[in-house]
Amino acid sequence: MGLMSTPDLAPRRTFGGIVAVWVLAAVAGVLIGLFAPEHWRAQWITVALGGCIIVAFAVQLWSGRSQAFIQRMAASSLGAMVVLGIITAGFGLAALVSG
Repeated sequence: MGLMSTPDLAPRRTFGGIVAVWVLAAVAGVLIGLFAPEHWRAQWITVALGGCIIVAFAVQLWSGRSQAFIQRMAASSLGAMVVLGIITAGFGLAALVSG
C-alpha cells in the first residue's frame, strides 16, 4: 500500500505574508529616512532590503506550502524593492527641493 497525502482542507492564505513584507519595507524605509544621515541612507536601504528578503523567506517557509513558493518569494522581494525604491525616490526629491 502506498502512502497518500490529503489536500489541505483550509490552506493558509499567502497574500497576507506578501503584504506583511511590503509593510515591513515601508516602515523600514520611513525610519531610515527619518533617522539615518543623508550620506548613509543608500547603505541602510540596502540593508533593509536584505532584511526584507530574509523575512520574506521565513514567512513563506512558515506558511508550509510548497506550491508557488518561488512566485511568492519573488512577489515579496520585488514588492519590497519597489516600496523601498519609491520611498528613496521621495527622500531624494525632498533633498533636491529643500537643498
